[in-house]
Amino acid sequence: MGITLLQLQDGHKAYGAKVLFDQATFAINEGEHVGVIGPNGAGKTTLFKILVDQEHLDQGIVTKSQQLRLGYLEQESDWNISEKVEEYLDKNCITPLWELKQFGLKLGLTERHFQSHLKELSGGFRMRVKLLYLIGQEPNLLLLDEPTNFLDLETLLVLESFLQEYKGAFLLISHDREFLRRVTDHILEVEGGDIVKFAGNLDDYFEQKAMLAELLQKQALSQAAKKKSIMDFVTRFGAKATKAKQAQSRLKALEKMETIEIKAAPTHSHIHIPPASPTGKVILEVENADCGYGDKVILKDVTVRLERGNHLGIVGLNGAGKSTLLKSLGEQIPLVKGSIKWGHQVSLSYFAQHTPEALNPEHTVIEAMAALAHKEVTQQDVLNIAGSLLFSGDAVHKKVKVLSGGEKSRVALGQILLQKSPLLLLDEPTNHLDFDTVEALTGALEKYEGTIVTVSHDRGFIGRVANKILEVNHGKLTLYPGTYDEYVWSLQKGFLSERVFDADAKRAATATASDEPSKFNYKEERKRIEGLIKKAQKLIEDSDKKINILAVKRDSLNEALATGSAQNSATTAKELHDISGQIEDLESQMLEAMENQHQYEQELKSLIG
Repeated sequence: MGITLLQLQDGHKAYGAKVLFDQATFAINEGEHVGVIGPNGAGKTTLFKILVDQEHLDQGIVTKSQQLRLGYLEQESDWNISEKVEEYLDKNCITPLWELKQFGLKLGLTERHFQSHLKELSGGFRMRVKLLYLIGQEPNLLLLDEPTNFLDLETLLVLESFLQEYKGAFLLISHDREFLRRVTDHILEVEGGDIVKFAGNLDDYFEQKAMLAELLQKQALSQAAKKKSIMDFVTRFGAKATKAKQAQSRLKALEKMETIEIKAAPTHSHIHIPPASPTGKVILEVENADCGYGDKVILKDVTVRLERGNHLGIVGLNGAGKSTLLKSLGEQIPLVKGSIKWGHQVSLSYFAQHTPEALNPEHTVIEAMAALAHKEVTQQDVLNIAGSLLFSGDAVHKKVKVLSGGEKSRVALGQILLQKSPLLLLDEPTNHLDFDTVEALTGALEKYEGTIVTVSHDRGFIGRVANKILEVNHGKLTLYPGTYDEYVWSLQKGFLSERVFDADAKRAATATASDEPSKFNYKEERKRIEGLIKKAQKLIEDSDKKINILAVKRDSLNEALATGSAQNSATTAKELHDISGQIEDLESQMLEAMENQHQYEQELKSLIG
């Protein structure tokens, strides 16, 4: 272990009643590769901002080594430079320009990008330039917040290789499980008000968490037995003169005994998908069809044949047309040319990010999941799926209209899985799911005997679920009959390097289907994202108003209890408890909405370029 570069001691940070972490202590040492994980809203990005002095702790201290050279890659940055990219890198970096440009080429930056001003580049390429600049500063500690956003697979693999060999230390926030597994040697867990550091990668972390939970459970049971033994002794001998002193001594020892607190142990969900309805061998056939919007062609001469049991993973650049293809196969949008020939008794279920909006807001969770369920699905099947998607107890009776966006997505996913459809079309199904639920869903779909077509940025998910890979590249489809790992291996070995992945080349290639770019699709996407931003803003404003109203009532009840003016203390205390719970729920919803707004604004900036 090298020198300690950075240390947080007894850190406390809260927003209102929402405590992100309390009495948090950890250290980052020279050369450590640390993955930072935790639920959305847990405080991961806030922690980074504290470490770079953009935000401040409520209590505690951050100590930095005099030898620390810190580099911070934000999800979104107002980083503006007046010079061209090449000029700025040459003036402001320690690493020689030729060396930076050499690595920049591996990141997909061409000479055109180096000769451009930063504002002329899309969000994805701006992020790559910022990463190149940070590397050029030669820091010994990098803070990387979702660095894989906007990266195609080739560029992601280059970054992965760089971080694996990086001699300095880094803290990395990422939702890409496979990426975390491959580049980290420590995990920093930010969850439930704690920050805990574990040695090892993501797999080691899950193993240690399970072992720790088991150990704490044993200790708690042992302690409970010991307490019972003491209380039995006190009850039996406390009144006897010869034993009274001994009984009182044991009672005092019991009072001093610190109760072992068992936090929620990591759950190990198990999802069982009801078997698909029987079909013939052929599921669907499409031959020489064009996919797009209106008369605007995005994918030309599409030929796809799906057979029972095929698990097809669709891969390609962001914006290449993966979701367009999925929508076309799911008949969400009509083909521009051609038709789909369906197999015998084939029905389909389609999941996309807009699917939750179609849920009936007045339904409860359990009613919504059961609404489209196959007639053979039992009530227990519905409850089992609900539980595995993190709805249990009273949560299954919540109405859809009070759920957060992430919760609605999980309900919609459950609804899809209960339809027994022989064909599942899944567009980013792992979004809004925690690690454990993603693992359970992956395992369930891996064993699913029906047919699956999926688009996903989760490499671990698509690598295990897909048994065929369809690449969408420059308006054309290429089928790779092997596994996703074999496809990735081909990319790493350069067997597919003849393809051009520059953004301008991509636009030029897709323009062959039409003499001008698809303005319709661009406008539709921009309108959609702007609508999501407005919706998130409204939710934040509404939540804030409700919180302020409830906070006034809470303060009034607190005062009544404190002064003894409450007519019924028990009733007042219960009302206070209920209000505090409502405020906590609203604050969680508001934090999630703020994160969603942040993500949508990033998408909009990337789209506008």
